[in-house]
Amino acid sequence: MMEFEPQQLVNPWSPPGPAMLFCPADRPERYQKALERADVVILDLEDAVAPDNRAAAREALIANPLDPDRTIVRINPAGTGDYRRDLAAIADTNYRVVMQAKAEDVESIIDTAIQTIALIETPLGATRAHEIAATINCIGLMWGAEDLVAGLGGKSSRFGPDEKRAGQYRDVARWVRSSVRIAAAAHGKFAVDSVHLDFRDVDGLIDEVRDAVALGYTATACIHPSQVQYIRDGYRPSDDEVSWARQVVDGSAEHHGGVFSIDGQMVDGPVLRQAEVVLARVAALQDVPTSDPTANAETGAQS
Repeated sequence: MMEFEPQQLVNPWSPPGPAMLFCPADRPERYQKALERADVVILDLEDAVAPDNRAAAREALIANPLDPDRTIVRINPAGTGDYRRDLAAIADTNYRVVMQAKAEDVESIIDTAIQTIALIETPLGATRAHEIAATINCIGLMWGAEDLVAGLGGKSSRFGPDEKRAGQYRDVARWVRSSVRIAAAAHGKFAVDSVHLDFRDVDGLIDEVRDAVALGYTATACIHPSQVQYIRDGYRPSDDEVSWARQVVDGSAEHHGGVFSIDGQMVDGPVLRQAEVVLARVAALQDVPTSDPTANAETGAQS
């Protein structure tokens, strides 16, 4: 049997922190403020910009540069005129990462000729998540629920207030969320969890971030600066988690990698790897700011 080796770029970009804030590209006065409040800003040339404003948005993108290490540009779907014009505008900037809206095939990812996060948000894209993740210049996957449900002919990605499991994703959306996470992991790419559109629903956001962290997501996207602090806090391991992880790693070294127990819990290879992930997340978040008390001041992005 041939051994599978995921296709990887050398030194691909990865998120410098877990909170990615969308910002409409036609609102350049918000660019710097969004970047200051989040770990990564996603300058949006697609859904956040009215079609008539997209030319102005591309001009603003070129005229108002941000740190390319902390900036992603969401471009329009492949096959559209805006897609070609978006790529031409990006060629006049120092940005090196795009997010491909409504990604549906390998060719559209290769065609960007730039490091690309594939946004899986259509039924066809969902069925091809593994093929897309395997593309060499695909560095990560994100998923979206609203376009997905629209593509299904549905009306709501979440259960309503009069239904059981109110506020939670419906099963099809959860399946795509899981499929995207698995596809990303299978091909050694990072995964970004979808936005929580109701920015007033803090408890719902916290629950989804906690679940994303448990499943190994690297980051969570958001549409409002007030959500940033909850995402950062959710991805930062607690003191108890860090203490447990250090006990596991130290105990494994003492037992030369053999099975042992901590407080009645059997520790073997998979548990050790989980502990190592916790400590790796601590290291990765060392330079990520703690909660910003000014983050609620105003809306920094629109969906």
